[in-house]
Amino acid sequence: MNDIAIHIENLSKQYRLGLVGTGALSHDLNRWWYLIRGKEDPYLKIGEKNTRNESGTSDYVWALKNIDFSVKKGEVLGIIGGNGAGKSTLLKILSQVTGPSTGSFKAQGRMASLLEVGTGFHAELTGRENIYLNGTILGMRKSEITEKFDEIVAFSGVERYVDTPVKRYSSGMKVRLAFAVAAHLEPEILIVDEVLAVGDVAFQGKAIGKIQQVSHDFGRTVLFVSHDMESVSRLCTRCIILRDGQIAFDGPTDEAIAEYSRQMFERTECASIAARTDRKGSGQVQFKDLWLEDSEGRNIPVATVGKSLRICVEIATAQPGEAGVSAAIGIKRENGEEVSMMSIWSRGKRITFENRAVIVFDIPRLPLIEGDYILDLFMENGNMGNDIQDHLYNAFTLKVVGKDFYNSGQVVKSYKYKQYIDFEFSVR
Repeated sequence: MNDIAIHIENLSKQYRLGLVGTGALSHDLNRWWYLIRGKEDPYLKIGEKNTRNESGTSDYVWALKNIDFSVKKGEVLGIIGGNGAGKSTLLKILSQVTGPSTGSFKAQGRMASLLEVGTGFHAELTGRENIYLNGTILGMRKSEITEKFDEIVAFSGVERYVDTPVKRYSSGMKVRLAFAVAAHLEPEILIVDEVLAVGDVAFQGKAIGKIQQVSHDFGRTVLFVSHDMESVSRLCTRCIILRDGQIAFDGPTDEAIAEYSRQMFERTECASIAARTDRKGSGQVQFKDLWLEDSEGRNIPVATVGKSLRICVEIATAQPGEAGVSAAIGIKRENGEEVSMMSIWSRGKRITFENRAVIVFDIPRLPLIEGDYILDLFMENGNMGNDIQDHLYNAFTLKVVGKDFYNSGQVVKSYKYKQYIDFEFSVR
């Protein structure tokens, strides 16, 4: 067991819907009565899966149920699954933000967690003061923090604002500084939950490189949660899939990503975009529908290699009146590998509309090879990573048919590099 960094045994977490704490006094008394008689908590015997798209009859749900696994020292473990699967609950228990209902875990070494934007920061303190505060919480001496200080600030890119209160920082700045602190103050275990998605592309690349370095060069253990399967593929050799609070798969990363994609297809094929609840963002403007058209504006069920394609995305604002956003469509393979991205913000544009609109991504000649692809939808107020309105992963399955885009007489089997897709956009 000396090579085990984290050992989790029979870990479960139950919540009572609509209440903070343990609930009613009568329930607490009932628990006490069972406890003094040496019996199990009666409310742990009931409860339903934490499934968001199904209604239930019980006031109790299991966010996690009977979780068992171990993580070796120096291992980078990916934890993937849909929203509500229990990923964040698991990491909060490991970070001791909340306690389990049943079961236990053991961790060897100092642990640093990035669970959400600004976690562990005091809003009224400056960036400099928060670096020292976080270092102290991790058990570092002041001299050790000072030794790493310049490196932390340089990595985060907030040199100009290091003496500004953190409450003035953008969400991206908070994430950059929080990650820099957590990664450079040498915890034995680093927990990263989704927050890197808030940073820009350049910082995400730096962060992934740093995670690889702390794992490979310094033998640190990393638990990495993300919906970005490409990052998971680059970082992790092993993945766990959580589904409805239980482990649905535990094994090699490539097999986990394939299994996760299969599970997501099962769920997204039966749920319309408007009904999806597994979204990220403020939700003031949301995606409502997506369909395909040919160059004549006729609805089509599939796209054809080398032919024109219009991807039409309906959006609507919850607040009557004019709204302004930028949007993008990410295209990836079934294994999660990114193929291309079509973004309005890459053109430096922002669209305005009243109440409801349809954004049309017009592709004059589709360069994708035959196969099935997954579309992710992104919508922001401005540039990517700022003021997220609506992010919807695995929103649509794009089926492409046909052969020989290049008229070479040969069928292309796969791509060597990411594809650039030429497109124009308009608003209806």
